[in-house]
Amino acid sequence: MQLVIVESPAKAKTIEKYLGKDFKVLASYGHVRDLPPKDGSVRPDEDFAMDWEVYADQRNRAQVKAIADAAKKADRLVLATDPDREGEAISWHVQELLKKRKALPADVDRVTFNAITKTAVLDAMKHPRGIDHDLVDAYLGRRALDYLFGFTLSPVLWRKLPGAKSAGRVQSVALRLIVDREREIEAFRAEEYWNVVAKLEQGGSEFDARLVQFEGKKLGKMDLGEEGIATRAKAAVEAGAFKVVGVETKPLTRNPAPPFTTSTLQQEAARKLGFSASHTMRCAQSLYEAGAITYMRTDGVQMDAGAVSDLRKAISDRYDGSFLPEKPRFYKTKAKNTQEAHEAIRPTNFSRDKAGSGDEGRLYDLIFKRAMASQMAAARLERTTVTLEEGTGMHALRATGQVVKFPGFLAVYQEGFDDRDDDEEGLLPAIREGDAPAKKGVEATQHFTQPPPRFAEASLVKRLEELGIGRPSTYASTIQTLRDRDYVRMEKNRFFAEDSGRLLTSFLERFFPRYVAYDFTAGMEDELDEVSGGRADYKALLDAFWKDFKPVTDHVMEQQPSEVTAELDEFLSDYLFPPTADGSDPRACPRCIAEGREGGRLSLRGGRFGAFIACDNYPECNFRRKFGQPGADGEAEDAVMGQDPESGLPVERKTGRFGPYVQLGEGKEAKRASIPKDIDDFDLEWALKLLSLPRIVGAHPETGKEIEAAIGRYGPYLRHDGKYGKLSNTREVFEVGMNRAVDILAQAANRKGGGRQKAEPIKTFGKHPTSEGEMKVMPGRYGPYVTDGSTNATIPKDMKPEDVTEAQAIELIDARAAKGPAKKKARKKAAPKKKATAKKAPAKKATAKKTPAKKAD
Repeated sequence: MQLVIVESPAKAKTIEKYLGKDFKVLASYGHVRDLPPKDGSVRPDEDFAMDWEVYADQRNRAQVKAIADAAKKADRLVLATDPDREGEAISWHVQELLKKRKALPADVDRVTFNAITKTAVLDAMKHPRGIDHDLVDAYLGRRALDYLFGFTLSPVLWRKLPGAKSAGRVQSVALRLIVDREREIEAFRAEEYWNVVAKLEQGGSEFDARLVQFEGKKLGKMDLGEEGIATRAKAAVEAGAFKVVGVETKPLTRNPAPPFTTSTLQQEAARKLGFSASHTMRCAQSLYEAGAITYMRTDGVQMDAGAVSDLRKAISDRYDGSFLPEKPRFYKTKAKNTQEAHEAIRPTNFSRDKAGSGDEGRLYDLIFKRAMASQMAAARLERTTVTLEEGTGMHALRATGQVVKFPGFLAVYQEGFDDRDDDEEGLLPAIREGDAPAKKGVEATQHFTQPPPRFAEASLVKRLEELGIGRPSTYASTIQTLRDRDYVRMEKNRFFAEDSGRLLTSFLERFFPRYVAYDFTAGMEDELDEVSGGRADYKALLDAFWKDFKPVTDHVMEQQPSEVTAELDEFLSDYLFPPTADGSDPRACPRCIAEGREGGRLSLRGGRFGAFIACDNYPECNFRRKFGQPGADGEAEDAVMGQDPESGLPVERKTGRFGPYVQLGEGKEAKRASIPKDIDDFDLEWALKLLSLPRIVGAHPETGKEIEAAIGRYGPYLRHDGKYGKLSNTREVFEVGMNRAVDILAQAANRKGGGRQKAEPIKTFGKHPTSEGEMKVMPGRYGPYVTDGSTNATIPKDMKPEDVTEAQAIELIDARAAKGPAKKKARKKAAPKKKATAKKAPAKKATAKKTPAKKAD
């Protein structure tokens, strides 16, 4: 028997079908082991020795055992993981693990294929090789580097920068890009400019012509800088009689873009389909494992010669000969730090124009059209520019338009662009020199220059690739980490830097400037690629990094938190304390000024839950404002609002980890209530109301049981007999009456069918191929999940339940089933309360209790 190891169950199933009965194909479920997340997993003092351990996840441990058991019976081991650095590392880990367990067959081969098709797999089996240790060394260097950076720097953050969660070698630089863009936007000052456009008509067709010369002077974009001059220019155009003095026509040629790489696929899927990078890669992974596309982690833009030949035939079959260029097109990668060259992402069969369903089908359509367009003829266009002047020659208008003479590749695909600011040029009517188009009107339009746009996911990926930072295959996880750590947020598909992200970036720029520098991080990628090519030693790279990095972290760790805060206060002074409109001191405490105290100055402080701005007259002055609110008035913290008239205890307003709250009393007996965001006029009366919750609305007319109104984790609600109804706002908690309460609870019961068991599915699919149970996406108490009736699989947080495809549902259910849910259920039944009571039955006898005591003696 020959044992073949791949990464995923779907891939294993397909390949086993191709190879036949003599082969057993098992999935490793990705990496089988990693560096333990603790100090000492990489030891610089021992020549960067590394400790590895099998993932603690039960599925991984069970799968590793299954692989080891199968390897002991195998005559040959074939490592067929993905054809990149990570794939090489997985094969190396499997080999090392089996060697350690004394289960490694004598015959071990490594094979790679760029597509999961029968031809590609069988051909790869005929050309085995050994493990590529240069790629493994590059993996070891990268993994150790990331570990040393994160596990050395993160403890510094936890101790010196309250609220910071972690930092990563590439993650921190990606965050700096977002923060730097935020700074550019804040520093931007809009400038006013005007455009004057004449609405003209020729032969029944209307077109626009823009003023390009005024009073004998050619106009630049900003030359009509204020309304007065724009009004004069508009009047001049209205008064002038314009004739065509020039018609210039120029041919244009546009060539197609190359087929997709990992990076360009992520960018285009974000622009055209609205996919996140992680969702794009999940869909691409499914298509690859289904044999529909070639390997989706690649920097290469070239295609296999046989694929190019097949593609050209597909083009000629679909279109006439003019759409096929005489010679095939050849592309070269322009991006920095391209790693091991693989084929571009393309369909495995160009006669197949559809594959997958849902989002996978949409992504395949994008890949198919891009690949086909890449080998098609150039598009031919014609650009026309018409110049019009009035009699004196002092004022001139210009109109431009273009027409597609031959679509070429545009018949299939047109590349998208981020933040492109060029006017779409329409068609112009037939027009000749000497014509005098009719003037229908003149408009003077005010405009303002715009700040640079915030990064979208596509533009961030593009910028990272341009700078040579990180690897395209890791961009999805890097971006997701920034979101998971709450360093950034997404609004309308744009990245906004959160206060915590801005503070972390400032800390790193001040104390670790070299390690968040764009050129340094890109340089590290170059060095790692030298290791991949066998031209450098990864331990020498690690040694050079560690000799510089460790002393810097030690120096920062020796500083007191107050010293670090003082440094950041100075570093961030311009941001935290911008100049005031009246020229007064921006650090002067407004509360001290209002209350007649002298010397109150604001500065950055570090607290248990993060940084904030406070007055140095504390505790006399309790002024405080959040870190990211320059110029805000602030609000009192830990302030006594008054006394509870019933108990006489003080009512205090405080701020905690989860926001502001009120407290009645002290110690363990104190009662607390969060302050809702929808209360604008918060005072002692509101505080007492919140502290009095829950409020009893009354007895339900049907059951006689009480209805309570309260505020919970998810907002205001009603509760009755274990069932809940949602209230619209905080005020309604104190105002809702019995009739309204009964109605809300009834509506909630109808929507939910009386309980979670009867919840409506979010989405339904066909039957699961193995269990044959109907698959559904369901809402759950702890989040949405997918089920086939016997196995429930949680849907990842970054995946919208309504976007889950049937293929993804199958994958999630299979992965969950592989964890052994039956064993978990059996374990729960093995020690239930019923069995416990059964054991207690004889324990009622006194002799049964004393028996173990006698044995102990």
